[in-house]
Amino acid sequence: MVSISRRSEVEPFHAMDVLAEATRRRQAGAPVISMAVGQPGHPAPQVALEAARDALAHGRIGYTDALGLVELRQKLAGYYKDRHGVSVDPARIAVTTGSSAGFNLAFLTLFDAGDAVAIARPGYPAYRAILSALGLKVVEVPVNAGTGFTLTPESLEAAQSQAGVRLKGVLIASPANPTGTVTSREQLKAVYDYCKGQGISLISDEIYHGLTYAGEDTTALEFGDDAVIINSFSKYYCMTGWRIGWMVLPEEAARPMECLAQSLYISAPELSQVAAIAALGAGEELEHYKASCAANREFLLKRLPQLGMPLLSPMDGAFYAYVDVSRFTNDSMAFAKRMLAEINVAATPGMDFDPVDGHLALRMSYAGTMTEMFEATDRIGRWLA
Repeated sequence: MVSISRRSEVEPFHAMDVLAEATRRRQAGAPVISMAVGQPGHPAPQVALEAARDALAHGRIGYTDALGLVELRQKLAGYYKDRHGVSVDPARIAVTTGSSAGFNLAFLTLFDAGDAVAIARPGYPAYRAILSALGLKVVEVPVNAGTGFTLTPESLEAAQSQAGVRLKGVLIASPANPTGTVTSREQLKAVYDYCKGQGISLISDEIYHGLTYAGEDTTALEFGDDAVIINSFSKYYCMTGWRIGWMVLPEEAARPMECLAQSLYISAPELSQVAAIAALGAGEELEHYKASCAANREFLLKRLPQLGMPLLSPMDGAFYAYVDVSRFTNDSMAFAKRMLAEINVAATPGMDFDPVDGHLALRMSYAGTMTEMFEATDRIGRWLA
């Protein structure tokens, strides 16, 4: 007999459920346009594909050190030096099986069951699900125009008071999913300094770095070595299916995290690591993809409000529009299902990101092509008319 644990009682990731239904419809011949998931519409960089082909033809693909290939970790250290002027010891860098493994490892390394960790609301739903499954207390902190759509020391203080807890951790994302918020250098430093002063572990989710259209990418490493940084090759580098990411850890956390990784994951896939080394040199091709996202963004900035879907937050980074659909529904889940069933356009209901107000919101990804943006919004416009 099988008994199901309470820790597995997490909400489904509705974006993935929508994607699965969209895939079924597409396989049945429906002309589906998916704006549901954050998956680049561009393949992995050509140099990465060539490196992987060469490794398959001539190399023996196997395990690596749990922290990853030394060459990749050295290249990533160079990335921080070149882009941010920050020196990072490669020994503090860990290559992970996507950023998802990075979050698992960070939470397990830093926190014990029952510890309280703050995340933004709206925010990426896997944060909430993973924290809950690990027996941690999730403190969701509302972000809005008054907070600059990001966490602040004041909002963290208020959340602790309201929840009656003292935080052990804070997770901040910039650019953020689903809001597209880019936290300014001053705002991020304020949160970093607050956490350091309060003895709170800070995790900085930087997986959308490179996809910033207003403001600038800032890494928490610019302020010191105390934060845990999580990044990925999935978004800017267009390598979602390769499942390859990385972490930068405080020196004292590197070995404990490595011991966990040895047992949980052994190592990230070597083939993906080889491709990632090459992808770090694919700047021109990647900037071309970023430019296509920027063009999609400019189009949707104008078109979505015309459709009666005003933006709930700025689209300063990543590749998402988080929109208000309260003019049409008070149940964004049902609205998204109808939109997919009736006009073959997939979007993600806001309940994924905000269990309080998400019933009035949709997230729409603009990671695809301009042709898809035109066609999807044209269908929506006719549907809502």
